[in-house]
Amino acid sequence: MRIMPDSMHAVRYHELGSEEVLKNETTQVPEPNADEVLIRVKAAGVNPIDCKVRDSANTGLGQNVRDANDDASFPITPGWDVSGVVEGLGEDVSSWKMGQEVYGMLRFPTLAGTYAEYVAAPADDVAQKPSSLSHSEAAAVPMVTLTAWQALFDAADISSDDRVLIHAAAGGVGHMAVQLAKEHDAHVIGTASGSNEEFLLNLGVDEFVNYRKEGFEKTVDAVDVVIDPVGGETLNKSFNILNNDGVLVSLLREPNQDKADQYNVDGELVFVEPNSGYLNQIRDLIDENGVDPHIRSTFSLKEAVESHRLVQKGHGRGKTVLNVD
Repeated sequence: MRIMPDSMHAVRYHELGSEEVLKNETTQVPEPNADEVLIRVKAAGVNPIDCKVRDSANTGLGQNVRDANDDASFPITPGWDVSGVVEGLGEDVSSWKMGQEVYGMLRFPTLAGTYAEYVAAPADDVAQKPSSLSHSEAAAVPMVTLTAWQALFDAADISSDDRVLIHAAAGGVGHMAVQLAKEHDAHVIGTASGSNEEFLLNLGVDEFVNYRKEGFEKTVDAVDVVIDPVGGETLNKSFNILNNDGVLVSLLREPNQDKADQYNVDGELVFVEPNSGYLNQIRDLIDENGVDPHIRSTFSLKEAVESHRLVQKGHGRGKTVLNVD
């Protein structure tokens, strides 16, 4: 029988600021509420939003998430993605058993605190971990793949043979969106730097655009769907290449609705939500169809500062992960 410790290691910050505000500290192991499970964290995904929320200079998505947690008090433990083992059950939880391996995106946009050895998680936010993945690989999946899923299938409702343009296709959301769209028999065009061409062709993109050498708006034929995690001019130029009744899905800010009306397209903003049902379907695609998360870099829990420093540079291939266990 495993004896539960009273304390644990966690990464926390006591004020907003640069990655240097992240501190490795000792704190109490959380008690799960009646509808929660206690997870012994094996790995935690590091997402750009983790950095944006921590950095007071970010007034976009970071501010939106901070606003959703306006009653939160310091210190704050970052992180929403987790893969681990169930170590405790709330009194109302019957859907999970001790020792089961689970993964999930917890509570978002409410603070969750997965950069720690243990985390209390809503039982409905987690799903059985893909058996074909390590915990590090599984922790890389939830947020980016749920975002891609909700963008492609909920917001854009893609059909087979749709022409789908995915910006930043080698990034965290992008490389999973490419694979999900190909599983749905879409024609996929991906934009990225030239160094990612072979990587994306191996993932299945039908057309590759090196954004550093050519403008996608000049070289890509009309498409039915655009998935945009970039924003700015990339978002604005994407209107120009959509078919009538096409869908532009932004992951950063609400597309300009006047411009959407002008081009006779639908502009959608996806703000990802936890969904264990989707995670179950994603698990099956991973275990049975070979959908594969790519790990850019792994760090230990004590190297959280370095992990944020890397993620903030952008232009990365795949995901960054903290190995916690």
